[in-house]
Amino acid sequence: MKSPNTLTIRRPDDWHVHLRDGIILNTITAHTARCFQRAIIMPNLVPPVTTRALAMQYRKRIAESLPDDSNFTPLMTCYLTDETDPQEIQLGFNEGIFAAVKFYPAGATTNSASGVSSVSKISGVLEVMQDLGMPLLVHGEVTDIDIDIFDREEIYIDRVLIPMLSDFPALKVVFEHITTSQAVDYVRSQGSRLGATITAHHLLIERNDMFKGGIRPHLYCLPVAKRHAHRQALLEAATSGDNSFFLGTDSAPHSIVEKESACGCAGIFSAPAAVELYAHAFDQVNSLDKLEAFASLNGPAFYGLPANKETITLVRKDWMVPLSFQVDEAVEILPFMAGETLRWRVLP
Repeated sequence: MKSPNTLTIRRPDDWHVHLRDGIILNTITAHTARCFQRAIIMPNLVPPVTTRALAMQYRKRIAESLPDDSNFTPLMTCYLTDETDPQEIQLGFNEGIFAAVKFYPAGATTNSASGVSSVSKISGVLEVMQDLGMPLLVHGEVTDIDIDIFDREEIYIDRVLIPMLSDFPALKVVFEHITTSQAVDYVRSQGSRLGATITAHHLLIERNDMFKGGIRPHLYCLPVAKRHAHRQALLEAATSGDNSFFLGTDSAPHSIVEKESACGCAGIFSAPAAVELYAHAFDQVNSLDKLEAFASLNGPAFYGLPANKETITLVRKDWMVPLSFQVDEAVEILPFMAGETLRWRVLP
């Protein structure tokens, strides 16, 4: 049901989130569980989640970090390396431990040093995955040092994604956190075998925002925000109703110290206001009627899961995003749009 001041949708899922581990995990998991019923959990811990045993241990820690009355379900992923055993992937999927496999190009982003150096090294895994119908989640950037950081996604399509999808024609792939019009166009050209997640921050900021009034490290993420025309293409895709595109926050907390250091970490912490941020973006282009499909229906359909039966309700109500979240005496995290006003709020 929708009115000018109220919007009720099926409870959404987050198809890409970083919950971290340890004390940060225990502090921030509740923010994701507040509105989302399921979430695809990124495996780039230290050490990374590369086996069924590590995934089960991590899932247990997540469960222990949740409020007692939570019905949140973490969907675990396996961190792909050059040495990953195809049988480990098959067993993990068949046993309901792994929902998907995450493909980080080595050196592409936070804790990706153990990632894949070449698609040729993982051909056995990809063959098994396409037989299983198991989704491969790709961080779509090349890592060559001679490639401009703003071109890494576009070049990845030509160098990696097109050949890989040609060699493995039945492989289901999610092109994660897309940031360019070229990615939007390519996803649309591939039909139901290729989906894409879009973050709230890539719908709301452009690369110039990182330099307003000086360098703003809390807006630095990977893939990095792009030009205005690319943000407009993402908004059009997200609000189009096309079921190839669905919600994935890529919420990725780092402490203020880590973000504001001499070599600041990549990642934007959007979980505390995630659904409200998407509503804010959709409202700006008069497309709130498309939010439920993007947030609650398209992702489950791609993963072959039922849509959630529960609902959430947003109301038009100005509120301020908290300035920060204190994890302990030494760790403080700044959320995306800290101190700024959003116009939609999810009811408790």
